[in-house]
Amino acid sequence: MDTLKKFTLIIALIFAGFSFTNAQTNVIKAFEESYLLETAGKNKEALATLKSVYNENSYEINLRLGWLAYLSGKFTESTAYYNNAINKLPMSVEARLGIVLPLSAMGNWNEIINHYNKILEIDPKNSLVNYRLGVIYYERKQYDKSETYLKQVINMYPFDYDSLLMLAWVKYRQGDNNQAKLLFNKVLMSHPNDSSAKEGLTLVR
Repeated sequence: MDTLKKFTLIIALIFAGFSFTNAQTNVIKAFEESYLLETAGKNKEALATLKSVYNENSYEINLRLGWLAYLSGKFTESTAYYNNAINKLPMSVEARLGIVLPLSAMGNWNEIINHYNKILEIDPKNSLVNYRLGVIYYERKQYDKSETYLKQVINMYPFDYDSLLMLAWVKYRQGDNNQAKLLFNKVLMSHPNDSSAKEGLTLVR
């Protein structure tokens, strides 16, 4: 009887392993097909393909579905998938960068700021997030906050075009024309025909 039980257990484990391998193969095929459909501009079809193998416990599937739902214009659905991915792996920066896409499409800027702040808790020197926060606070006319984030980027990348240009406008809005002029001229060193920097120089002279 013991031998029969052991044999039965071995057979069960073999079939369980086969089922797991088969399921993984189906997931990989669904991912592959979703990439092909996305490349062809068939985003809704790509979304449906990956949904057919959905597993709520899979970080990767939720992350991919978040992107495909965003491309399909399903912003609320996209946010839900990205939130699922974040819940699975709370330290994931990529999922938080992903969720800001549908949130921005819906105009949920306070939520975006919360996600960006969480990213900076994980990765304080993240240049993309520091820059984006600088832009957000510039648009909100909170120039001191904007300056703080932009300087984080410039300390790491002193000749970064976008951050220099943004900080130049911040300094102009703060009434610091000398610094604004210096920064606009630095922008022109890398982009000699930049219209925004040229416009700024006409205002600070």
